[in-house]
Amino acid sequence: MTAIKHALQRDIFTPNDERLLSIVNVCKAGKKKKNCFLCATVTTERPVQVKVVKVKKSDKGDFYKRQIAWALRDLAVVDAKDAIKENPEFDLHFEKIYKWVASSTAEKNAFISCIWKLNQRYLRKKIDFVNVSSQLLEESVPSGENQSVTGGDEEAVDEYQELNAREEQDIEIMMEGCECAISNAEAFAERLSRELQVLDGANIQSIMASEKQVNILMKLLDEALKEVDQIELKLSSYEEMLQSVKEQMDQISESNHLIHLSNTNNVKLLSEIEFLVNHMDLAKGHIKALQEGDLASSRGIEACTNAADALLQCMNVALRPGHDMLLAVRQQQQRFSDLREHFARRLASHLNNVFVQQGHDQSSTLAQHSVELTLPNHHPFHRDLLRYAKLMEWLKSTDYGKYEGLTKNYMDYLSRLYEREIKDFFEVAKIKMTGTTKESKKFATLPRKESAVKQETESLHGSSGKLTGSTSSLNKLSVQSSGNRRSQSSSLLDMGNMSASDLDVADRTKFDKIFEQVLSELEPLCLAEQDFISKFFKLQQHQSMPGTMTEADDLDGGTLSRQHNSGAPLPVSSEKDMIRQMMTRIFRCIEPELNNLIALGDKIDSFNSLYMLVKMSHHVWTAQNVDPASFLSTTLGNVLVTVKRNFDKCISNQIRQMEEVKISKKSKVGILPFVAEFEEFAGLAESIFKNAERRGDLDKAYTKLIRGVFVNVEKVANESQKTPRDVVMMENFHHIFATLSRLKISCLEAEKKEAKQKYTDHLQSYVIYSLGQPLEKLNHFFEGVEARVAQGIREEEVSYQLAFNKQELRKVIKEYPGKEVKKGLDNLYKKVDKHLCEEENLLQVVWHSMQDEFIRQYKHFEGLIARCYPGSGVTMEFTIQDILDYCSSIAQSH
Repeated sequence: MTAIKHALQRDIFTPNDERLLSIVNVCKAGKKKKNCFLCATVTTERPVQVKVVKVKKSDKGDFYKRQIAWALRDLAVVDAKDAIKENPEFDLHFEKIYKWVASSTAEKNAFISCIWKLNQRYLRKKIDFVNVSSQLLEESVPSGENQSVTGGDEEAVDEYQELNAREEQDIEIMMEGCECAISNAEAFAERLSRELQVLDGANIQSIMASEKQVNILMKLLDEALKEVDQIELKLSSYEEMLQSVKEQMDQISESNHLIHLSNTNNVKLLSEIEFLVNHMDLAKGHIKALQEGDLASSRGIEACTNAADALLQCMNVALRPGHDMLLAVRQQQQRFSDLREHFARRLASHLNNVFVQQGHDQSSTLAQHSVELTLPNHHPFHRDLLRYAKLMEWLKSTDYGKYEGLTKNYMDYLSRLYEREIKDFFEVAKIKMTGTTKESKKFATLPRKESAVKQETESLHGSSGKLTGSTSSLNKLSVQSSGNRRSQSSSLLDMGNMSASDLDVADRTKFDKIFEQVLSELEPLCLAEQDFISKFFKLQQHQSMPGTMTEADDLDGGTLSRQHNSGAPLPVSSEKDMIRQMMTRIFRCIEPELNNLIALGDKIDSFNSLYMLVKMSHHVWTAQNVDPASFLSTTLGNVLVTVKRNFDKCISNQIRQMEEVKISKKSKVGILPFVAEFEEFAGLAESIFKNAERRGDLDKAYTKLIRGVFVNVEKVANESQKTPRDVVMMENFHHIFATLSRLKISCLEAEKKEAKQKYTDHLQSYVIYSLGQPLEKLNHFFEGVEARVAQGIREEEVSYQLAFNKQELRKVIKEYPGKEVKKGLDNLYKKVDKHLCEEENLLQVVWHSMQDEFIRQYKHFEGLIARCYPGSGVTMEFTIQDILDYCSSIAQSH
């Protein structure tokens, strides 16, 4: 084992600067064939690192190799299995448990003992030794080879202390003085011993000889102690003297502190008094302005505004702790409160009077706007009131109750004023729509209650905004302007008492202008009022407001007073809602009046819904760009829903009237009424909806209408008795195709192609049906010829058939001379002329198609003669040129 140890030290550990301290020959438990060595090593360099290394022989067996190494600090437990009985097995607990079997118990014990010594010397963390004998942990095993290993371990483990330079020098000098120091160590040691004894004796004699000097030293120490006592007495007297001085200095310091404290308090008191005087003192001029200031003049309003701001600053000053306990401060605050109450009451009373006065002045100007379709301008009224905007802001922040009261009073007054103006404005609009100019002049001169126009139109509007009551008055108004209109016919747009077919383009254009003027007058009126409300009442308006406005959001019930106490500021969202609520309250009559006007326009002419849809959509889009949640945007949006319903109703009624159309059994059908009306509708719609925002609604309506037209044209064609079905389909689909081609409606491209296909198909069908077989016997003859060919007889052999020989062919041809053919074609032309209508002018088209079809039959017969009767010389008694001449002369003669 010693040889192995030296070999391992030389080959493996010396190159790595390590010393091998202990070795044990082991194998894994259950695998005794594979032996290896566990080695305990330390590094030669500091800091010392202790490891357990596993070494095994190479596969060839000629050298050793290092397989794995564990740091000793990672070893947690050493389990020797049995502390009493000899057992070669032991476990080492690193990150996992390694089970080993040593070649002998002595080697195992020596290895464990070495591990224990290394742990005691180098590691702070102590390893847990389990089932290990206590004797083994105190000393190494004393036997043979193990003794040498253990001794080596102890020698390696013992601490080695090096000599310093001085010690080495002394030893060298001492050894140079003795010649036998190196050759005879024992003689050198004896010499050193004798010299040591001599030195000890000399030391003892020196101590005994110094007794007298020691006594002298003791006397000197006693004298020094006496001197120290005297110095202490002097120091005590000095300390008493300093104590009296200290007391006097303390008294002076305390006096100075009191003086400084008094000065500091005086400065602070002066600062507090200056703060209260500067921040809670209101100038006499401001007090006089608040009590007696003129609220009617611009200078007085400015003085009151400045005084109110100064009062607000005094009341809102942030008092320091304790100020509110001062009687003067409380009295001043009470004085400010009285001034605020008095001025708020005076301001509210004056503004209420201003509202009443301005309303009276505004009402006096209503008469001049009666004849013209314009709304009175409220700008002067707004301009005068905006002078009080800052005072309203002051009132809002100081006395919210009075501010809210003014708000309600303003809404109550303005709602009545605007209701009179808007109702008169809409009545003038209705008069202009119906064309009763005489009544308009009468309205301008008579009082409102005696107005005949109101009696004529009041049945058109109510609180719900719907048409109610009798319509006889509307009929009277409409008769006066209907003298130049077309006679009434069975139009499918006959809706109510007035028919759209009775109105011309001028009437519709006039309605469009009137409706646009109504919206153009309402929009700036609402925007100006909303802008004034936001500025005068200091409310937010330029951001989107959440939620939707309904009529239930009225201010009569004190909604705002329930939500906010007096003096409490409104949140931004509530201020936005307040603007919308005020606008709804003030202009609550706009939506019903607009609905009444829309109902009247729809009753005059259902096509007016097209104009209204385009105009209303444009104004809604404009209002939403400004503020999508404003009163104007919401109101116009609600009215737009009504207009859209009327538009949809117009389309539905057109489709319904298509389905209800009846045709005469005794006359030609011609172009159906709803086909002509669709052309009128499409032409009007294209002119109205050019570049409109709601083009999508029109495209949907087109799709519904054209489907209804297609279905009902076919229905009428199937029911027609006088006119052939193909003629009805051909003429009407030709008309539809021409209309769609002329208008170029992009969403109906597919329907245009379908109409063209139906027209072409039914034209061909009618031509084939009407032309039939003009050379009937000749046609039957050649049908027999084709039947024989189909049975397998060769074409050149058909002439040998008895029934189809040349003689039979000549007999049939002789029955159709040119005169007979021309006569038959003339009768056919008359028949076609009876079927076709004049409006669509398709007679020549149909006649030309019949001519082509007859020529096609002629060429077919000539082809059969050439193939089945070659060289016979048999020909028809008329030529293609004769046919062309016959057809041309017949068309010209008619």
